[in-house]
Amino acid sequence: MAEISDITTQTQTVVLDIENYQSIDDSRSSDLSGPLVSVSFVQKLIGEFVGTFTMIFAGCSAIVVNETYGKPVTLPGIALVWGLTVTVMIYSIGHVSGAHFNPAVSIAFASSKKFPFNQVPGYIAAQLLGSTLASAVLRLVFHLDDDVCSLKGDVYVGTYPSNSNTTSFVMEFIATFNLMFVISAVATDKRATGSFAGIAIGATIVLDILFSGPISGASMNPARSLGPALIWGCYKDLWLYIVSPVIGALSGAWTYGLLRSTKKSYSEIIRPNCNKVSSRDRQEASQDEICVLRVVDPANQNYFICSSPTDINGKCNVTCKLA
Repeated sequence: MAEISDITTQTQTVVLDIENYQSIDDSRSSDLSGPLVSVSFVQKLIGEFVGTFTMIFAGCSAIVVNETYGKPVTLPGIALVWGLTVTVMIYSIGHVSGAHFNPAVSIAFASSKKFPFNQVPGYIAAQLLGSTLASAVLRLVFHLDDDVCSLKGDVYVGTYPSNSNTTSFVMEFIATFNLMFVISAVATDKRATGSFAGIAIGATIVLDILFSGPISGASMNPARSLGPALIWGCYKDLWLYIVSPVIGALSGAWTYGLLRSTKKSYSEIIRPNCNKVSSRDRQEASQDEICVLRVVDPANQNYFICSSPTDINGKCNVTCKLA
């Protein structure tokens, strides 16, 4: 869930992953001819669509195979498929869109000022489209048409309470709270080891499915429940899988926000010795022997110029190479 900025100055080239405090070799940059290589909003939406589609198709396919062929996958296997798929997609698409794949996560990030509110509707639309299309493909591939909503015919890959609505609501809240708490810890806090974010998030999903799957279906994601519901027309108790995950995600993000509370501003935490400049001043500033860094701050997208980029308490290991 990091963003990588590739910047070229007249005297040196800096390729920096500011989110994870890692140096990136400039050979990985696809374009070093301009002042800044950024990901467009459309590319982010495509990333969210592809990631959500892959997650829903793989996870729900495991459910169908398990129910159709004598339960060879088992619950731990299904949980592992979901967790591994999310982990792989985070490392594949995280640097493009942030790898939300979940409306509750997008809303929670926006509420805690880690994501622009004006991008939330687009992200939710892409996530819902990915989930709905994945469900449609599943229906065609596995021919799931016979009395699906009654649970007496073909397998329904959507979510439904196996216990009371109250119990399922609580389980969805706890599972989503856990997920968002971990996401906030490993993907937004610079004190965490960002390179292991995908593994931690995937493992949390496996854990949540193991304890809540048999009770509520372990949705943790409104898009995961809405996609199948729209394709098969099964809307009973659907509200539960929209309201509870959103409340759980908001609570998880806010709770971790209390743990990481600090009097310092976001920019001071990341770069204590930098002077903020506007993007149009970058060209003039690049005449000197300095590095131009793009701080990953979705709320403001500020730019900072550092006169001594290698002196960052030894955490960043920034290297400036001649262009």
